[in-house]
Amino acid sequence: MSVKKDSKWKKIVFHLILIISVIIALYPALRVFGTSLRPDDALHSKSLRIIPPNATFKAYRELIFEKDFLIWLRNSLLVTFFTVTIGVSLAATAGYVFSRKRFPGRKSGLTFFLVTQMFPATMLLLPMYLLLSQFGLTQQTIVVPFLGLAKAHLGLIIMYSSTALPLCVWQMKGYYDTIPESLEEAALVDGLNQFQAFYKIILPLAKPALVITALFSFMTAWNEYMVARVVMTDNSLYTLPVGLTNLAGEFNTAWSQFAAASVLIMIPVMAIFLLLSRYLVGGLTLGGVKG
Repeated sequence: MSVKKDSKWKKIVFHLILIISVIIALYPALRVFGTSLRPDDALHSKSLRIIPPNATFKAYRELIFEKDFLIWLRNSLLVTFFTVTIGVSLAATAGYVFSRKRFPGRKSGLTFFLVTQMFPATMLLLPMYLLLSQFGLTQQTIVVPFLGLAKAHLGLIIMYSSTALPLCVWQMKGYYDTIPESLEEAALVDGLNQFQAFYKIILPLAKPALVITALFSFMTAWNEYMVARVVMTDNSLYTLPVGLTNLAGEFNTAWSQFAAASVLIMIPVMAIFLLLSRYLVGGLTLGGVKG
């Protein structure tokens, strides 16, 4: 009986700790949401209330209809989509090669990928910018009119993909190592070629790792500010992090609009994490074979 009581109290304490942790994690986001609802004359209030008196969605209306928020959103979605597509494609194939094949320079290549993660992205900013400028990928010229995709966007995509790729390759390689090679051997015996065995057998088993790789690439492109600030000079081509700096004036900052934009930026991230949460757990805990 005492054992059951002890376990019951342990569960209560455990759940209390979880509830307190959730409150601590959510409170800053709720404060930002509350700030976005404040009228202009109440932005500097010291009140701790989440929903302020005379709450209004004026900041959201001004942000969407009077600012270039939708243009910045489109640019961010374009850059993020291509970054994720390129990052997942290269990481999935490169990780498979490093996991399954033995070739000269394999260990050196993996070590090189690992070493690149020791340097901050800001250290690589200048050399990568100079390299992109040599190829004209810092120009603001539109190359895909119906998408509004500029050469500078292509430069951003290349920089983001190359920054996220080393860790993604290591991640995919580690997951492929958990998948028995006998599965591919059986597929080859059944008449599939190497690519078909990879595409039809290995990739479906590696779906959790692919999702984690996609999320990492997504976050790299969605939240990045420094590189985009250097590469982008045209307001109509800004991504969201850079565009939001326009809301901060020299003598005045539109805090309600700034908070509203932060809330809107959080929504896609939260939605994606909630939709793919089961794959996140699987990518960290499961191997390639289920009993």
